Amino acid sequence: MTGFLFTVAILFVVLGVLVFVHELGHYWAAKRFGVWVHRFAIGIGAPIKALSFRRGETEWAIAWLPLGGYVKMASSEEDPSSGVLEGGAENAQVPPDRVFEAKPVWQRMVIILAGVTLNLVFAWVVFVGLAFKNGRQYDPTTTLGRVDVAALPAEAAALGELTEGTRITAVDGRAVESWDDIAGTIAQGRTDSITLAFADRAPITIQLHRDALSERVKVAQALRPLHPAVIGTIAPGYPARDAGMQIGDSIIAIDGAPITQWEAAVSAIQAAPNRPLAVTVVRDGTAQELAITPREEFLMPGDSTTPVVGRIGASVRTPYVTEPMSFTQAMGAGSRATLVAAGSIFRTFRGLFTGRVSTKEVGGPIMIGQMAADQARAGIEPLLAFMALISVNLAVVNLLPIPVLDGGAFLILLVEGIIRRPIPVKLREVIQLAGLAVVVLLMVTAFWNDIARLLGR
Repeated sequence: MTGFLFTVAILFVVLGVLVFVHELGHYWAAKRFGVWVHRFAIGIGAPIKALSFRRGETEWAIAWLPLGGYVKMASSEEDPSSGVLEGGAENAQVPPDRVFEAKPVWQRMVIILAGVTLNLVFAWVVFVGLAFKNGRQYDPTTTLGRVDVAALPAEAAALGELTEGTRITAVDGRAVESWDDIAGTIAQGRTDSITLAFADRAPITIQLHRDALSERVKVAQALRPLHPAVIGTIAPGYPARDAGMQIGDSIIAIDGAPITQWEAAVSAIQAAPNRPLAVTVVRDGTAQELAITPREEFLMPGDSTTPVVGRIGASVRTPYVTEPMSFTQAMGAGSRATLVAAGSIFRTFRGLFTGRVSTKEVGGPIMIGQMAADQARAGIEPLLAFMALISVNLAVVNLLPIPVLDGGAFLILLVEGIIRRPIPVKLREVIQLAGLAVVVLLMVTAFWNDIARLLGR
C-alpha cells in the first residue's frame, strides 16, 4: 500500500471510530428517553443505499460526504441546515410524544451533551488503559545538553545563554524530577511567564502568554536534554542503516572530533548534508569507523521554509524509567491526561479568539490523516493515544457555542429553559444558518492550511 493510500485508510479508521462513538452517545440517550431515531449515519448528507440497512425504526447508513456524522431524530420542525446535512425530510409516521421537541428540556440537554460525553469517556478509557499497561514512563534527565538557539521565539532569547551541563531544578516554582516535568510545565504553564531555576546560576524569567501555545512548544523543544550518544532506533532506507550502524552503538567521534553527548552528534550531522563523515562508534567494547553521508532534508520535513540539514536516520536511546501503576493510579493518570488535553484545546481556541494563536495553525482532515499515519507506523499504542487526543478535540470543538454544533444547541435549549418557551422558528433558522456559515468557514480555513502545508508554503 502506498503512503497516500495508507494515510487515507488510517484517516477513515480514526475519524470513523470517533464519529461513531460521538453519534452513539446521541443515539443511546435519544433512545433512552423515547425519541424516535430515523437514521444513524457516518458522514453527512443522504445515505448511500448500498451501504445502508434498517433495523427497527432506525436506518443505519454511510452518507455521501465523509465528514462527521449525525443522528437524525424525529422533529416537529425541519430546519434548513438539518434538511441538507441529514439527507432531507422523512416520511415515517411518528407518534407525537416521540418527537425531540416533546421531551422535557433537561432530557433534550442530556441528549445533546451525550455525544461529547462519550468522546471524553472514550479518551479517558484509552488513557487509563495505556497507563495501567505501561505504567509511568519518564526521562529522569534534568541536565541541559544543548539549546537550539535558532528555534527559540524572540521572547525566549535569554535562554540562548545557557550552556551544556546546566541542571534545571524548577520551572515556575515547581521542582522538576524529569525532562517530562520540564517540557510539560513550559508548554502547559498557567501564568503569562516562564521562570526556570538552575542549580548553579541565577533564574531566568521570560514573558510568554499562557495562550501562546506554539511559542511555548518551541521553547520546550529548543531545550535539549543531556543524553549519551547511544543509538536507540535506526530508520530503514536511511544512511545509518546502509552504513551498518546498529542499535546500541555509542558514537564517540565524528571526523575525529570527540562526541560526549547526543546533541553534539546531532549538530555535527545536521551541519553536513550530502558530505561524507567518518563516524566512530563503540560496539561490544570495540571502536569501529563507519563512512556515512547524511541525507539532505528540510529541518521540518516537507516545509521548504525551514533550513536544509543532514540526517542519517538514527535516534537516541532515551534512558527511560518505568514505574508500574495500580488500576487506581492509572485512573488518576487517565483523568489528568484527559483534562490536560481538553485544557490545551480550549486554550488554543481562546488563543485564536484573542489573536495569540494564528489561524494558520488550524489543521483539518489532511493534517489529522498525516499525523495518524505517523502514529500508526509507530505502533498500535501511539495510534490509540492519538485517537484519544482527537476524541477530546472532537468533544471540545462540539462544545463551542456555535449553532449546528452541540454547544450551540445546548445554549438554545438553556435559553428556552430560562424563558420557558421555545425560541421562534424563524429566529432559530437564522441562528442555525449563521452557525452553519461559521462552521463552513472553519472547515475552509482548515483545508486551506492543510493544502498550503502540502505545498510547502
